[in-house]
Amino acid sequence: MEGYLLDWANLLLRWLHVIVAIAWIGSSFYFVWLDNSLKPPTDKTLKDQGVGGELWAVHGGGFYNPQKYLGAPRHLPEDLHWFYWESYSTWLSGFGLFSVLYLFNPKVFLIDPNVANLTPTVAVLLAIGFLVVGWLFYDILCRMLQKNEKLLAVLVVAFVVIASYAACHLFSGRAAFLIIGAMIATIMSANVFFWIIPGQRKVVAAMKAGQPVDPIHGQRGKQRSVHNTYFTLPVLFAMLSNHYTMTYSHPHNWLVLVLIMLAGVLIRQFFILRHKGVVNPVYPIVAVAMLAGTAAWIAPSKPAAAPASAPSTAPAGGTPGEAAAADITQVQALMQKHCIQCHSAAPTMMPTAAKGLMFDQPEKTKAHAQQIYQQVVLQKAMPLGNITKMTDEERALIGKWYEGGAK
Repeated sequence: MEGYLLDWANLLLRWLHVIVAIAWIGSSFYFVWLDNSLKPPTDKTLKDQGVGGELWAVHGGGFYNPQKYLGAPRHLPEDLHWFYWESYSTWLSGFGLFSVLYLFNPKVFLIDPNVANLTPTVAVLLAIGFLVVGWLFYDILCRMLQKNEKLLAVLVVAFVVIASYAACHLFSGRAAFLIIGAMIATIMSANVFFWIIPGQRKVVAAMKAGQPVDPIHGQRGKQRSVHNTYFTLPVLFAMLSNHYTMTYSHPHNWLVLVLIMLAGVLIRQFFILRHKGVVNPVYPIVAVAMLAGTAAWIAPSKPAAAPASAPSTAPAGGTPGEAAAADITQVQALMQKHCIQCHSAAPTMMPTAAKGLMFDQPEKTKAHAQQIYQQVVLQKAMPLGNITKMTDEERALIGKWYEGGAK
């Protein structure tokens, strides 16, 4: 029952996380597009009111005329909509999901003994530390380089590269990618919580008190908002990467992560410029080239053949190595040794069968032969963190069994 309830918590948190993330990213992208698409008003009345840009749009059968003021409007409207719960809900649901999946199972999901021999407590503290230290270091950079955006951008990119390298040398590849995504997402939400919304509240408070509005609040909020829009696509990749083993299982997975995130930044830059009426094909071309080059670089090579000295149950007249590699009995023995701890009707390391896959019977193993071949032989991503010490010879034997028809 405990495992069943955890599965429901996983499902509902993931569902909530996706819903609120769509709301946050959608509103963020809309306002970035709006800011870059506004044109100076021609109406003298609007100019006199302090409107610096306007836009006419049609959607869903209706016409809209959004306007942006250069500073604050002369009269504060009674019904003022704020955009912040989308951000807070995304972070809270994401951290809850991260806790249920990773922090509550550090030995399985965070730790890879082949990467770093961490204790569960240290792994959890380090994972949380990435989120906290990531925000603090980024915030210090922004405070110090408020007026030097180019240098700030270079240092933020360098920081993310260093953090990616460190995470991939401390945690399992799958966890490392997610932690970097969570670190950047924490920065994004903290920008809203500590800078954007407080600045807007100070502007509103000054207006209500009849005091002049300090433009610095809008400038700081705008800076952090621009950073957030460039962070978005890298975060989305990092959050989705756990479904694509070929990215985080590579020996140089930190570089894979950096290259794909950088491609996301270039794609975002293309669309930001396009909103301003500038179409620069260099950005998407470079991004696609980076993604294609990365895909070619990390493409799996053909696994080594099973050694002829492998234990044999070959029938008379058969070749021992070939027979052993094609024998479901031996493959099932490997499943019992390395896989059923997480993939069985009664797993010992998980509350329920991971991904719903069970390999405790030969017919169940055969039914998922392709997935086993991909994850165990080609990408060497399973067992997770190789916690059960599966050898290359054992992987090769499974490969030979699959290539022989998984009989």
